[in-house]
Amino acid sequence: MSILTYALHYEGEFNKNSLGAVSEGAKLAEELAEELGGEAAAVVVGGEDLTDELCATLGKYGAAKVYRAKGPEGLAQPVVDVMAKVVQDNGFKYALFGGGLLGFEIGAGLTARLGAGVTMEVTSVKAQDGKLVAERPILQDSAIVDVGYVGEPGIIIGRLNAFDIAEGGDGTAEVIDVDVALEDHSTKAVMVQRGEQRGADVNIEDADILVAGGRGLGKPEGFELAEALAEALGGAVAATRAVVDAGWYPYAAQIGQTGKTVAPKLYLAAGISGAIQHKVGMQNSENIVAINKDPNAPIFEFSDLGIVGDLNKILPKLTDAVKAKKG
Repeated sequence: MSILTYALHYEGEFNKNSLGAVSEGAKLAEELAEELGGEAAAVVVGGEDLTDELCATLGKYGAAKVYRAKGPEGLAQPVVDVMAKVVQDNGFKYALFGGGLLGFEIGAGLTARLGAGVTMEVTSVKAQDGKLVAERPILQDSAIVDVGYVGEPGIIIGRLNAFDIAEGGDGTAEVIDVDVALEDHSTKAVMVQRGEQRGADVNIEDADILVAGGRGLGKPEGFELAEALAEALGGAVAATRAVVDAGWYPYAAQIGQTGKTVAPKLYLAAGISGAIQHKVGMQNSENIVAINKDPNAPIFEFSDLGIVGDLNKILPKLTDAVKAKKG
């Protein structure tokens, strides 16, 4: 076996970020098949909700085997215990994570447990000379570096939503139960309640459409325009750090270097200048549309469509047009 990926689940579903990581692991394992002679696998930790049927669906995303262990889902340390055993017992050469807060915590813990090499905030991985090489941005994303690994295993932690989901047909993964004795310290934490305040019912990390607002909205009430358009489009609302720091919108909606990283099909930026700190959080969006009254705003340099004008006039008209089209 060559690459092991952690898959996070909740309420009978694997999250988008994990499925992207499983897909990436399968693609890389295929590229390395001649040298390593192995396959990609996934590991899941949870309770009775981790049914055979649910685990087997990871085969659609390229996982040949799924290692299933009982334990509290959503906590990092039990997963570290499980992955350490699976990696050591089966000789995995790499462990891959999709990122996010839990992915970073598990990846860091596994690195310390196994004395492994780790690369975080990875945006791409390539096979080179029979090994994997991780690519990650440095210097505020102004340059990209290649990172290789000495020894085994190599821990690769992707930037959130860095890996695309790819279904490989009707594949069914083999489910293998593993019995892992959790460390005493791994059972100290207890999940009291799952969830977080996002400022909206829609998870912005999974949303296909985002309407993001910046200082150009003028005041907190300006977000009502963004919310109306997002509702008409069937998307969610995001915000820049400046407006979050000013108290205009909840922190959970913040996009950027110190916020969340997103990759929706459509990212509509309203009144956002496009500073590098914001760009790193949304540059992987499939289509970027920017509305700004300043024709020299940096965001126009990497937008697919730019609109120079007063957003207070444009957003309401755009919302009405979307409603009319849908109606």
